[in-house]
Amino acid sequence: MTRALVITNPAAARTDRDAVRAVERILRRGGWRVDVVLTGGSGDARRYAAEGVQAGIDVVAVFGGDGTTMQAAAALVGTDVGLGVLPGGTGNLLAGNLRIPNHPQRAAEFLLQSRPRPFDLGRMERADGTHFFAVACGAGFDARVMGETTRAGKRQWGMGAYVATTLKILPEVRSTDTWITVDGLEHRLRSAMVLVANCGEVIPPLIRLRDGILPDDGVLDVVAVRADSVGESVRALWDLLRQVDVAADDRYVTHLRGREVSVRTADAQPVQLDGEMGGTTPFTVQVVPAAIRVMVPEGNLRP
Repeated sequence: MTRALVITNPAAARTDRDAVRAVERILRRGGWRVDVVLTGGSGDARRYAAEGVQAGIDVVAVFGGDGTTMQAAAALVGTDVGLGVLPGGTGNLLAGNLRIPNHPQRAAEFLLQSRPRPFDLGRMERADGTHFFAVACGAGFDARVMGETTRAGKRQWGMGAYVATTLKILPEVRSTDTWITVDGLEHRLRSAMVLVANCGEVIPPLIRLRDGILPDDGVLDVVAVRADSVGESVRALWDLLRQVDVAADDRYVTHLRGREVSVRTADAQPVQLDGEMGGTTPFTVQVVPAAIRVMVPEGNLRP
């Protein structure tokens, strides 16, 4: 019998009591032994997941947003315990990249059909300790959008809150001198945003950064975007969607890849990891190949 610990964040957008009970009921009906715990503050998800590992749990399933999921994932690095993803937040980028249904009950049924599969993570050392990301970390415009979108707005408008923030601050987009070092080789460019991606989609399935960005390939992909106006932002998005490769002097989008990435900027830029704020530039990240085991059906790591 599969033993599962379900960690739920009551502050997430779609984790009301009825939804939690429905998820628990579906997993029990599928033959799983289930314990449910609720987070009450920062660090609870990681602590509960670590306790689950010590207790011999087979699966730690997180019913919440990307932030809560990554807290729990940090406690599973290097273990054989599977991470189950039950999207209950606003963005749910990891669930989207894994093609996990957004509806909690369907996601629970999906989980019953899943098996643990190796999954890379990005690792960043900060002053307050080690942080991991599953989808992407970023500096610049995207981090500013994440930081300036209010929790109240996300609860009321969902992804629309991020769109509203983007439109509000888009006229202020500006590039800065940026130095990106990938596996020891430095690249100097100007950027308004730098993303270091472990998964290919930033708004699944609508916006794909690049074909071939996979969370089980042992490398990270860097996408830097140059823009100094609304018009250039539109052009950069168009080039990104078309995955255009052009001469360096005309480039709005730059793509690099490697195992270790360092980013520094002339002006300090905000940093986010899977939507959670993480200080400012500079930063260095490394890929941790097969860091965790994520519960997905066959083929779902390669949408």
